[in-house]
Amino acid sequence: MRTILEPARQIDVIHETDVLVVGSGPGGLSAALAAARAGVEVCLVERYGCFGGNITAVGVEGMHWYRHEATVESDGIAREFENAAKDAGFAVPESQSLSYEIDSEGFKLVADRMVEEAGIHAMLHRSFVAPIMEGNRITGIITESKAGREAILAKVVVDATGDADVAHRAGAPTSKAPREDLMAASVMFHVAGLDKARFVEGIKQDPQTYADWGGGGEWNIETTGKEDSMFSPFLHKPFAQAIKAGMIPAHLNTIAGTWGAAHDTGELTYMNLIHLANCDGTDPDDLTANEIEGRRQAMLAIEALRAYTPGCENIRLRNFGMTLGIRDTRKVDTNYIMTETDVREQARFDDSIGIFPEFIDGYGVLILPTTGRYFEIPYRNLLPKKIKGLLVSGRATGGEKIAHAATRNMACCAVIGQGAGIAAALATKSNAELDAVDITAIQQELKRQGARAH
Repeated sequence: MRTILEPARQIDVIHETDVLVVGSGPGGLSAALAAARAGVEVCLVERYGCFGGNITAVGVEGMHWYRHEATVESDGIAREFENAAKDAGFAVPESQSLSYEIDSEGFKLVADRMVEEAGIHAMLHRSFVAPIMEGNRITGIITESKAGREAILAKVVVDATGDADVAHRAGAPTSKAPREDLMAASVMFHVAGLDKARFVEGIKQDPQTYADWGGGGEWNIETTGKEDSMFSPFLHKPFAQAIKAGMIPAHLNTIAGTWGAAHDTGELTYMNLIHLANCDGTDPDDLTANEIEGRRQAMLAIEALRAYTPGCENIRLRNFGMTLGIRDTRKVDTNYIMTETDVREQARFDDSIGIFPEFIDGYGVLILPTTGRYFEIPYRNLLPKKIKGLLVSGRATGGEKIAHAATRNMACCAVIGQGAGIAAALATKSNAELDAVDITAIQQELKRQGARAH
């Protein structure tokens, strides 16, 4: 491969802060809010023009679709996102749970208000490109934008990029499964023109359960058995019919999945039907190819729904998410790696910074939290090895395969983020190393902020 030599240059330091959060998805937005509410200066850097990550940029509106009557919730900011959207009129009841589906466009406004009210210094439209290092300590980042390269300095940095971009480039040890073993990426989309009455009647006439997910392709799943008879807004038959009719190529038998809500306005939202295997979310060539392929498959899905689903005869594409939904890339080698046993068997930790219901969704496993079981997340899981001044938030924290199927979920990312933000704030206020922050103080601040550690 040919190379060029990039000339050395001076970069303006445009901002200095106590806590710098890179990425504003559920794991980053919650970290920034928690740190600011703990009383320190916070800067939030985001590559897109809105906060919210998977909720807004991707269009994943079902943040708490696991919730059932006996579910024990983590509360805190994870629950606040849903409640704030509901209070603002940007949420509707979700079709398969006791939660509310968050409107992806409306949440942009909700997140704007939360950031402004917390006094966070917001920096949208800036992409992280490099860490600023002093030995093994990160002291800030370099961003790239329409303004060129700029530097931001901070006492503590929180990597909430989802892909461990900051940790990886800072030299923290990370791992990534082979492309063929990564969880599939998704193209999220919404449609309009639905005849809601006919659609709902069709669902009543042929209700689907989680047992019906066993329809071939990637849809063969392990459950605990209790999930099998529960209603699921699952669409598979229209696409099998379309394959039989030659409308969809036979190899696209992974086109299937769930819808979120059918609206009186004729919208059918949160269409999670397109699943793209062998997509490495850290490879821009993969992202390019799969964005294009995903949109193509979405239109095939819409055509099949028109032909074979009552009420969908006149649907049309309303919008795609702004980017692919990526579930699985790099994971950081943290001081504690979450295990499959942890998430399946209600792990408890003295240094817990949050709890999450026993919800596992991925790698062929689906377990819903219907019995009150939950696991705890230890602070050590947020601390990358070898690098000082850095915390990891969101789906890039260290975890075994099935553990990741639990902790990668958006609400769990928000739980991790709130713990990370509080720890970052307390470290700056006490001038302590991140691995020496008083765990009791973190847990007390979590309680003050309405979250639970145990």
